[in-house]
Amino acid sequence: MRTYTIILEPDLEDDGYTVTVPTLPGCITQGETVEQCLERAREAIEGYIESLKADGKPVPEETAPPQMLTVHVAA
Repeated sequence: MRTYTIILEPDLEDDGYTVTVPTLPGCITQGETVEQCLERAREAIEGYIESLKADGKPVPEETAPPQMLTVHVAA
């Protein structure tokens, strides 16, 4: 069993979320609800890992979850 952090970013145009997996560059999906995002993220991650294995490439492991911080800037 592998564990990966996902990031849900609100998609204001489609009233849903864009989902990215920081440890797996290019692994992106979307969903309308958080529950749908979780399901689609699992599917996307599984497909991504299968593709890496089929190509004989190593599967990245998440050793530490990414951190999200807020930075304030003067505009």
